[in-house]
Amino acid sequence: MKVLALLFGTVASAALSQATPATHVAAPMPVATIAPAIGGDTLRAGAEVQLTMAEDLTTQHKDLHDGQRVRLQVAENVTLNGRVVIPAGSPATGELTDIRNKGMWGKSGHINGRVLYTRVGDRQIRLSGTFNEHGSTGTAAVVGAVLLIPIAGFFMTGTSARMPIGTPVKAFLDEDLKLAN
Repeated sequence: MKVLALLFGTVASAALSQATPATHVAAPMPVATIAPAIGGDTLRAGAEVQLTMAEDLTTQHKDLHDGQRVRLQVAENVTLNGRVVIPAGSPATGELTDIRNKGMWGKSGHINGRVLYTRVGDRQIRLSGTFNEHGSTGTAAVVGAVLLIPIAGFFMTGTSARMPIGTPVKAFLDEDLKLAN
């Protein structure tokens, strides 16, 4: 009985340590290699644009799919020489590139996507960057369950991935923006 309690305690602590924190890191796409520089009346490609999710994304309901467009919005004004170039609240669009729903044997869900563009008035401005979210895995719990009851691992799942409204996403200008005089 002590061996069973020790095994269960080890498996439970391993399962808790398996939980991974959510990441919402965007990295510039390789195309945007120009340093974010401000030159006179031009905001250069590579300048950072802070976005947030404008809709709730989750793998829980299994209704997300690769290629699906998602709504984001600009979180902060992007300015040049004291003038607002891209106002906060401007709509932006992203695309889901890889979706995996949680599954048996402790597999967690994940959401991967890329930022495409934002709109200011009737102008579409190209952006680059990526976003992702991963649920936590249940691998340690599955191993422990299989040791106790072999078929139990089949029914154990990880958690769904979720990016709620307001989740920050970092993007970058993918083109130079010249201010009109």
